[in-house]
Amino acid sequence: MPRTGMNHLRRVFLFGGAVLTALAVAGLVPGRAEEKKAEEKVKPIRALLVIGGCCHDYAKQKEILSKGISARAHVEVTIAYDPDTSTKHLNPVYEKPDWSKDFDVVIHDECSSDVKDLDVINRILEPHRQGLPAVVLHCGMHCYRSEGWPNATIPWFEFTGLATTNHGPQLPIAISFVDKKSPITRGQEDWTTVNEELYNNYTGKLLDTAQPLARGKQTLKEGKDAESVVVWTNTYNKKTRVFATTLGHNNTTVEDPRYLTLVTRGLLWSCDKLDDKYLKTLEAPKEKGPGR
Repeated sequence: MPRTGMNHLRRVFLFGGAVLTALAVAGLVPGRAEEKKAEEKVKPIRALLVIGGCCHDYAKQKEILSKGISARAHVEVTIAYDPDTSTKHLNPVYEKPDWSKDFDVVIHDECSSDVKDLDVINRILEPHRQGLPAVVLHCGMHCYRSEGWPNATIPWFEFTGLATTNHGPQLPIAISFVDKKSPITRGQEDWTTVNEELYNNYTGKLLDTAQPLARGKQTLKEGKDAESVVVWTNTYNKKTRVFATTLGHNNTTVEDPRYLTLVTRGLLWSCDKLDDKYLKTLEAPKEKGPGR
């Protein structure tokens, strides 16, 4: 082709590229621009993260969780952080009867085992009894030990779906997904955490209202294995979706992309919104973290 023809084609390509770039900036080209517009139209899920209490680095974990979840899904996280490090202090967010009125889901990540007043516990549970979805993380499972604990199925156990009373040493936990067809676990692979606490299953199993998603196994120093359910779902009061995991003691686990993805998908499932509309493109079930 003559040089003049090549120059003409080059000008056409350059002009076309400039037009496409301009249209993309204006949001008139299908593809990423439309995808971005679609994302902007999604009304975020309003999540309340109740966090604080004994034994954990909640000051950092509140940021890790809120940012990690919001990066993976259209979720707006409001943090109710209690800096008190005792087991007896009630998170101030629970002081009002209508504490949950502005939210679509509550993430319980508090550590308040010695808050035992049944009236207070009922105030916390009432919105969930009425259908408010929930996520329960790690020490949230060991909270609100009202009369009858540990041998009775106390109200908090009915909510979480598991009677758990203690944990073992900090050692790696090998996580095995036992329900890979669940939309929560779909696409995720087994992994081994860094040093973590394996919470016991006090009665040897979940409540009948709960379904296991993953089991965890620790090899103890004496060579014995300890094994428990570590991820599950529960149907509370015959209608409320609850996602729960006992994992998440150390910051390294909480900031593991695989953990954040699991929690995010569990949260969306609890709200019945685990779909492409609410998931962001960053969401990646096969992300690798510091464990194996």
